[in-house]
Amino acid sequence: MPDTINVALNALAALPSALLITLGAIFGLLVGSFLNVVIYRLPLRMQADWRRESMDFLGLEPEADARKFGLVFPASHCPGCNAPIKPWHNIPVISYLLLKGRCARCATPISIQYPLVELASGVLAALILYWYGATGTTLLVLLFTWILVALTGIDFRHQLLPDNLTLPLLWLGLLVNMSGVFTDLASAVLGAVAGYLSLWSIYWLFKLATGREGMGHGDFKLLAALGAWLGWQQLPLIILLSSLVGAIVGLLGIALRGRDRQIPIAFGPYLAVAGWVALIGGAQLTNVYLALFQ
Repeated sequence: MPDTINVALNALAALPSALLITLGAIFGLLVGSFLNVVIYRLPLRMQADWRRESMDFLGLEPEADARKFGLVFPASHCPGCNAPIKPWHNIPVISYLLLKGRCARCATPISIQYPLVELASGVLAALILYWYGATGTTLLVLLFTWILVALTGIDFRHQLLPDNLTLPLLWLGLLVNMSGVFTDLASAVLGAVAGYLSLWSIYWLFKLATGREGMGHGDFKLLAALGAWLGWQQLPLIILLSSLVGAIVGLLGIALRGRDRQIPIAFGPYLAVAGWVALIGGAQLTNVYLALFQ
């Protein structure tokens, strides 16, 4: 398998840069279409599992649909009229534009999330190929990126960061850095531990002081995963960037839409953005910061 991957990467590396980036963008759009399925269906799958486990605990017969619902079943359909989605209605971004953002059968509005996730996945894939070229590191960065995109979408919709994604991301980061791809293994392990404990400590300090929960446990695990990929050295930058962006977005929401200050804001997306920025340009940002304040 590694030899096959190397042959494929060598073939891609021989392509003109513009063609390689274009192919990467197209592939990213297709992956984005799948990520939309994950964002929509994974939380529903989890809810079905919770219901089944609760009914098992109570000695009740599980619902038939709860056993079958998943990422593949049932086939994609309109939530308004249940009409199956035709293949030509499922072309990333293009179908949304041609359908004018509505179901072809019943004109139910289609969430803007779908083209946005597809575009984000495609654009990020193109940028990664531009920066890294056709290398093994590129494959890892793409996987890292697409998992973060899925987590961002789910957290925005449900304020949930599923263990199904955060924990594999954490373990993969540790495995990747056994070979020192992004940092040394010791820094990766310390990054995972420090990432988790830093937000865990803030959570408990806030809860003891106010009696309320300031963040979800998924945030601890996501920061631990980012620490496993990037090492403990990048954690201050990630926390700073995510807090800054989160504060700006929160204040804008209050100023522009009168958002209730008591309504919780998903923090996972800001961690994901900060983690991605740190992976791509963390060293450069740190050098700029040190140069400004020396």
